[in-house]
Amino acid sequence: MTDARPAEGQIPDKPALEGLEDKWDAAWSEQGTYLFDRIRAAEVGRQGIYSVDTPPPTASGSLHIGHVFSYTHTDVKVRFERMRGKTVFYPMGWDDNGLPTERRVQNYYGVRCDPSLPYDPAFTPPYEGGDNKSSRAADQIPVSRRNFIELCEKLTVEDEKHFEALWRSLGLSVDWTQTYRTISDDTMRTSQLAFLRNLERGEAFQDLAPTLWDIDFRTAVAQAELEDREQPAAYHRVGFHKTDGSGDVFIETTRPELLPACVALVAHPDDERYQPLFGTTVRTPLFDVEVPVLAHSLAQQDKGSGIAMICTFGDVTDIVWWRELQLPNRTILGQDGRVMAEAPDVIVTDAAKAAYAELAGKTVFSAKKRIVELLQESGELEGEPKPFQHAVKFYEKGDRALEIVSTRQWYIRNGARDEALRDKLIALGKDMSWHPDFMRVRFENWTNGLTGDWLVSRQRFFGVPIPVWYALDENGERDYSRVLTPDHASLPVDPSTDVPPGYSDDQRGVPGGFDGETDIFDTWATSSLTPQLAGGWERDPELWNLVAPFDVRPQGQDIIRTWLFSTMLRSALEDDRAPWTDAAISGFIVDPDRKKMSKSKGNVVTPADILAQHGSDAVRYWAASSRLGTDAAFDPQNPTQIKIGRRLAIKVLNAAKFVLSFPVPEGAEVTHALDASMLAALDGVVRDATKALEAYDHARALEVAESFFWTFCDDYLELVKERAYNQTDVGQASAALALRMALATLLRLFAPVLVFAAEESWSWFNDGSVHTAEWPQPVGIDGDAAVLRIVGEALIGIRRAKTEAKVSQKAPVSHVTIAAPADAVAALRLAEGDLRAVGRIAEIRYTEAEALQVTEIELAPQED
Repeated sequence: MTDARPAEGQIPDKPALEGLEDKWDAAWSEQGTYLFDRIRAAEVGRQGIYSVDTPPPTASGSLHIGHVFSYTHTDVKVRFERMRGKTVFYPMGWDDNGLPTERRVQNYYGVRCDPSLPYDPAFTPPYEGGDNKSSRAADQIPVSRRNFIELCEKLTVEDEKHFEALWRSLGLSVDWTQTYRTISDDTMRTSQLAFLRNLERGEAFQDLAPTLWDIDFRTAVAQAELEDREQPAAYHRVGFHKTDGSGDVFIETTRPELLPACVALVAHPDDERYQPLFGTTVRTPLFDVEVPVLAHSLAQQDKGSGIAMICTFGDVTDIVWWRELQLPNRTILGQDGRVMAEAPDVIVTDAAKAAYAELAGKTVFSAKKRIVELLQESGELEGEPKPFQHAVKFYEKGDRALEIVSTRQWYIRNGARDEALRDKLIALGKDMSWHPDFMRVRFENWTNGLTGDWLVSRQRFFGVPIPVWYALDENGERDYSRVLTPDHASLPVDPSTDVPPGYSDDQRGVPGGFDGETDIFDTWATSSLTPQLAGGWERDPELWNLVAPFDVRPQGQDIIRTWLFSTMLRSALEDDRAPWTDAAISGFIVDPDRKKMSKSKGNVVTPADILAQHGSDAVRYWAASSRLGTDAAFDPQNPTQIKIGRRLAIKVLNAAKFVLSFPVPEGAEVTHALDASMLAALDGVVRDATKALEAYDHARALEVAESFFWTFCDDYLELVKERAYNQTDVGQASAALALRMALATLLRLFAPVLVFAAEESWSWFNDGSVHTAEWPQPVGIDGDAAVLRIVGEALIGIRRAKTEAKVSQKAPVSHVTIAAPADAVAALRLAEGDLRAVGRIAEIRYTEAEALQVTEIELAPQED
């Protein structure tokens, strides 16, 4: 405890928040305040370490206010654990690779990737950022894959610098020496090694199968990356002809353009209307192809006419029917989303071929328009199309509805078709602690609802290469049964340029030689390994054993199905354990209309201006005021909670300056009942805040600390300031000491949230950082917390009485009468001197009553 007034000039005349971010970020960097102390970590062992699997933000564009919201939640908990004595491992990663980065590079530089082009070492992009006025592919210059990847690397590095600067200004206590990129050589090695181990254990496999396909990005899309969007559609009532000539069977479809791909009709087995048709066949309109009528429980009796056509493939239900009913594949859509030139071999008549030729080469939209015209001309379309709205599958980052095409892809088993693995994942989820707990149900629902294995390959460019080659047969065709893999020691590899073991480069692409895989991993296939990437798995075994399994995975609720699930899966397959003990799930940021903020909605708020205008502590206060799992509304035009946070941070600075103006005499002790009462009440706050932060309830911890702080400022400070000023008062030392003890505790309670104001105030009377100071413990002074509460109520009553009398609060009072229960009167007598001093009261009289109130006030005569 400091026992003298702070050094001359150390405390500014007018404390302010402005400039604190730069001042203290520089100081923390210079002093290594947040560095992971590996030597100490080895000494204390795993139980003395707190490790965080920090979300790596996508390094493409800019951070938004939602990032500030959720990352602040994590930082509050991290700072608490650091002050509790834990050695903290708090890294930061950058998610560089993937479609968002590619799209940003295309728009930023005005280029698009064409792998057929040669590398141009002197290439200069046509645009640089804002100069590009069009993002249309037709306006973008084609470049080689290597040129494109170099531009991706260049832009992501610049984005990461801006991201780090913003995180620093926000006050994240990250160890900036512990960073990784999801496209670095270390990352590629880790990602490729993990995949090869999956392959060796039979958990990874390749398959030619129907695939959800984005025709703009020209890549496969996994189940976890889907989102439903309401789109206009229309039912078309189309007649199929019974082969016995007894009439037509009418179906209602939204995809008439897929008639050439029809392989069957299907109805519910209990539908009496169609039971006589099961086992028979019908002929398709226009194309005259004979297809069976089958029964399946997924057919909906109350949808349309109750009978549907199965096409390969119109939607995911078509895939289920196709698999379970063992139907042929008559795919007509290519990877460009256009109808393929070659008709299915079952289309044989001249009229049918002519009809198909009318569709070949057309987009889905144009093909639909033309086939409706053909059906109207043939009389096989009954009535007019009936428009309606329905949900359609989109890639979450795409602009056009997904199609389903047959492609060869790589998969990792995820429990969809492996009951034992699914049960293991559910069990690992149950063993974890979830904050809030109901988020566990979302994980379990997703796991139990999986319909297919995890598709991990992508037909893109900027990502981790899938580390395999294929032997070529005597005709130069890939032999998919002979997959060639690298030695683990040779990783990372790029099969498009590297050579598999036992081959030479001149055997690339020739019969009897080899061909390299050109697909890359889905970004989640790399991000699912963030614990391994940050923790040095198979690179730094000592570090891995110190930090894994990690203590916490903090993240948003929207990526439970992607990031959390995939990380859990990789850890279960590799280590047979959960990758963390706890999961902390933040809610969404919503706009004033309660709509989730997203770039696609155009309602995203970037945080730089908000931080500059209000200060980082104010923004952190807003974020920390919301509990995990709870959505928070944000209105940039009226950020009320941020303004409240700024007022609190400024008050902390001013209160600290005021408290430190009272010298603490040598040998001072807390002897006054009011001082002991305040400290006893503060002990309760420390206990409550500690318990809340242990349970990841930062909002509750902030709430109890803030509530007490305002009582401390509005009541206690006012009550004791006269005594603290008065060097002749026997109670001065007690007041000054209690004030200093309370300030030291309050600054540490606020430190995880108001990081800059707390550090600035702490520096005025302490050496070292408040963020490495010991978390406060109850001081255990023998005091009755009720005294401060009761005296505070009496002070409020006296203030109110003066206000009603229309006099200044400094107006002298001859006497007041306070009515209160006997125990309250006893409490008031213990602090009567302070109450009389602050109220300028000559005499206080007491009467007994059931509730405390000021019943009489007599002002002192005014001097002329």
